[in-house]
Amino acid sequence: MKIEIKELAFEAIIGVLDFERKTPQRVEIECEIDYGYKSGDFLDYAEVAELLQRTVQEGKFHLIEEAIEVLFQKMRENFSQIETVKIKISKPDILPNCRVCVSDFRSYL
Repeated sequence: MKIEIKELAFEAIIGVLDFERKTPQRVEIECEIDYGYKSGDFLDYAEVAELLQRTVQEGKFHLIEEAIEVLFQKMRENFSQIETVKIKISKPDILPNCRVCVSDFRSYL
C-alpha cells in the first residue's frame, strides 16, 4: 500500500539566517510511504502527519537536510511497517521568485 501526504503546511523555525532563527516561516512537507498492509494492521496517516509537523516544529533545525534525516529516524522508530519513504520539505516563501525544496528517499527493505 502507499500513503501520500501532500501540502502539509505549518510554520516553523528552520534555517541558518538570523531572521530564520527568530521568526517562524511557512514550511510544507510532502511524504510518500510504501508499507506492508495486512488486514487490521494499517498505517494511521493522521499520526504520520502529526509526527512530521511536531518533529520539524520542535526541532528548530538549521538545515532542511537535518530535518529530513531526523524525520526518517522518527518514522522508522514509530511505524515499523514502513518499507520505503520519500520526504520533501519546501520553504515556499524564502526566495521571492521560487520555491526551495529538499527531498530524499529511504528503503527499509
